[in-house]
Amino acid sequence: MTDPVLTLRDASLSFGPRTLWSHLDLDVAPGEFIAVLGSNGSGKSSLLKAILGQQKLTSGRIDVLGAPGRRGDRRIGYVPQQKLAPDGTPLRARDLVALGLTGHRWGVPLPSAARRREVDTLLAAVGATEYAQVGVSTLSGGEQQRLRIGQALAGDPQLLLCDEPLLSLDLTHQRAVSELIDRQRRERGFGVLFVTHDINPVLDMVDRVLYLADGGFRIGEPDEVLRSEVLSELYGSQVDVIRAHGRVIVVGTTDGVHGHPDDHLAHHDEHDDDAGSGLRGVLP
Repeated sequence: MTDPVLTLRDASLSFGPRTLWSHLDLDVAPGEFIAVLGSNGSGKSSLLKAILGQQKLTSGRIDVLGAPGRRGDRRIGYVPQQKLAPDGTPLRARDLVALGLTGHRWGVPLPSAARRREVDTLLAAVGATEYAQVGVSTLSGGEQQRLRIGQALAGDPQLLLCDEPLLSLDLTHQRAVSELIDRQRRERGFGVLFVTHDINPVLDMVDRVLYLADGGFRIGEPDEVLRSEVLSELYGSQVDVIRAHGRVIVVGTTDGVHGHPDDHLAHHDEHDDDAGSGLRGVLP
């Protein structure tokens, strides 16, 4: 397959008078890994919602494999932000992965040897075989996130959308989850849109960066986009990009940029793209 798995043309999204992004043109090639960066409230999660058919564009179009995107498209896999399952959740690890095969169907699925084999294959693919029978709520955040990736792969997607999948994970699990996604996209050939506030865990895996800010965007290879002059132009105020020991730090000023120079030290949860703004760096 050489045609894009995802195409956006002249895509814009606004809430009332506030424009999150506009005139966005984007092609995601099979096997391509694109990191989506930007400040809190810049529209990163809303971009994924629009692709999933959960948020209508203000203008423009979204095509998945050459056809208009739609809600419930099984060709798209989705990995949500990492949230620990509540204590006592009555699911084993394999049950959570199995929902990727049966969760879209009505009723209780009948036992199936073929489905059990498929779940076993998915568990092996994400390195979760050893705790397949363990209750989900007893697993660590990194282990649970592996299961969500397995669940997202169940439909053999051509496009994988990841919404802050490393949030709240320690550095070891961040790296493990990132490498898992990278390995699977190389083996299976699906495109990846990876929303993150910190590019460092995936910096050596990323093909291109989509940076959203103040209603605009920049897209290109990391070294093309993550530069002081590029982000300063995008934000309309001075932004410094610092590289140290193979890591990238983005620092804004309080003059003309919503935020604080120390905002790059803060985490954020972008469930609501309408609420708040502020320059966030890419180092937690």
